[in-house]
Amino acid sequence: MEECDSLEIKTCLRESARSRGIPVLMSTSDRGLVDIERFDLEPQRPILHGLLGDLDVRSLAAMSSREKIPYILRLLEAKCLSSRNAASLVEIDHTLSTWPQLAGEVALGASALAEAVRRIGLGEQLHSGRTRIDIGAALNQLTEPDQPRHHAVRPKRVQHPVAGVADVIGAAAMRAPSGGNQQPWRIEARSDALVIDVAPEHTVSLDVGYRASAVAVGAALFNAKVAAAAYGVLGPTNLAENRGGTPLRATLTLGTGQDPGLAAIYEPMLARETNRHHGEPTPIPVETIDVLREAAAAEGAHVHLLTTRDDIARAAAILAAADRIRFLTPRLHAEMMSELRWPGDPFPDTGIEVCSLEMARDQLVELDLLRRTDVMELLAQWSAGTALGQDTHRRVTASSALAVVLVAGRTLTDYARGGSTVEAVWIAANRYLLGVQPISPAFVYTHETSELHALSAQFADELGKLRSDFHSLFPVSAQDSIALVLRLTTARSTSVRSRRSLDRIRVVSV
Repeated sequence: MEECDSLEIKTCLRESARSRGIPVLMSTSDRGLVDIERFDLEPQRPILHGLLGDLDVRSLAAMSSREKIPYILRLLEAKCLSSRNAASLVEIDHTLSTWPQLAGEVALGASALAEAVRRIGLGEQLHSGRTRIDIGAALNQLTEPDQPRHHAVRPKRVQHPVAGVADVIGAAAMRAPSGGNQQPWRIEARSDALVIDVAPEHTVSLDVGYRASAVAVGAALFNAKVAAAAYGVLGPTNLAENRGGTPLRATLTLGTGQDPGLAAIYEPMLARETNRHHGEPTPIPVETIDVLREAAAAEGAHVHLLTTRDDIARAAAILAAADRIRFLTPRLHAEMMSELRWPGDPFPDTGIEVCSLEMARDQLVELDLLRRTDVMELLAQWSAGTALGQDTHRRVTASSALAVVLVAGRTLTDYARGGSTVEAVWIAANRYLLGVQPISPAFVYTHETSELHALSAQFADELGKLRSDFHSLFPVSAQDSIALVLRLTTARSTSVRSRRSLDRIRVVSV
């Protein structure tokens, strides 16, 4: 670190440092100029960035202060000098004896050089060159800070009119849950049928092989069946893969069928909601557990409930660790943050409104840190970030139970059946006054090791271990697939319900 006024000492010091491969750092105490010369990396680099031209540095000792000024101006880049120091140069050897410096500028330069030394010591990026940390200019550009959005504003709801039975059934299908409320479907409501396609343009990384999309389509198909039964137009359903340019197509043909059991849950289906309140871990009555299992069995799948405090604690640790990986993997982190909707954000009819997270204002402030990619990158480099899964850990620990919906098979058709089961179990849980929140660990839709590597190459092995540990909590065969994990709790009513986008549905009059 060089700090001296003598131009000849500056040049001699650099020639000596260059011959020894030692970097030289300097601050000029004017407009926060920081100067770096990495002779350790560039042993042939000209001293002082070549700003002195072809000057014979040995002649400097014989020069007067006035004669050195042209070279000092080259070194300091005269056009960039502050007006006060530029005027002071004119007065050297007249009313001033040397270069004036302010204590604040000196302290600022010391701080900047300390950071530069730290970077060299840690092997972080720092190349030769110069920059200015101009506090004066910054203070001339003060602005009012943005007003925080860390308060829950309940958005106004717009009620969209429905015209006929096709509209009603289509609207019911739209109320189905989907990962991050992405609504990964295209719905066509016709007078004779309802068609629900997986929409590949709305997929995300966690939607491995469109499996999460298939679960959402299956849930939408279940809702459509409930609405059709309520209006006495229930007909056969069909699931077809890779037809009509979509990975999965679900079709409900309207007929004259009746199903009193489905018709009876029409209103509860419309009232189904996600409740993210922490809630209380009160035991779930055996009768309620039986109802949930019956709802799953009716759709051809099954649900396993983790109800002991030990199992829930183990699951909480696993799910929290998986969430940490989601934060620390750049693509997964970006997609997760893009799901959040703040008041005034575009596309409010998809995604998750922050007020529905049921977080206190101080917790919402933390989201400003959690959204920063630079912070996540450092935590990943440090193999840190355990606290990133803390919110998930607290929520799961506060659960009365975890419901794992399992379906036999791995095809998209199987996952769609799993989605119908998820919706049936969810509606039943709400009917029995249980709050329900879906939990989607990063590994949930993976089967192969290659899929884990595609999700997060850096953490693939850890994800595989977490997946294995989670599967050990309940009986699962090699051919079973997890459709979704639901957190069940006793909690007060949710603050706001998620919206749905009318852009994803088309009503066709025939």
